[in-house]
Amino acid sequence: MSAIHKVVAESPASSSLLFARMQVGDLPEVLAIENDVYPHPWSRGNFLDSLYSGYEAWTLRDPARMLAGYFLVMLAVDEAHLLNISVRRDLHGKGIGRMQLDKVVEVVKEKGMTSILLEVRPSNLRALAVYKQYGFEQIGVRKGYYPAGDNGREDAIVMRFHV
Repeated sequence: MSAIHKVVAESPASSSLLFARMQVGDLPEVLAIENDVYPHPWSRGNFLDSLYSGYEAWTLRDPARMLAGYFLVMLAVDEAHLLNISVRRDLHGKGIGRMQLDKVVEVVKEKGMTSILLEVRPSNLRALAVYKQYGFEQIGVRKGYYPAGDNGREDAIVMRFHV
């Protein structure tokens, strides 16, 4: 077991959290987190399109059924594309993101995928640190990929993890 997995397994905050497949009824809570943690959040339509397309969409809830986080993964041939992974703001820094990455890896392995691809903003230092610590490696940059303030654009760092 890697150090990352041990930290997550021993984290009191994550010990009683439960994963479930995301449903349309989860979207009000999902959107509340999405709108809180991102300057350019996904829309309800983005989430609905992902659910109706059959993407791997999961929620993570505490025993009181409060949403702690969620992720969405698109499967293509032998590679998974992590489209969105988010943690409720008050739970940042408690290992929840790493716990979700463990679940992403579990899901994509079950589906026969060999790697996970993602894009992340260079300005999202917290996410970059988590991905690097987890073992994702930068493989490229997509110029002007994300919307940014003042009608600008921000590059995306493209990262891959081999499962």
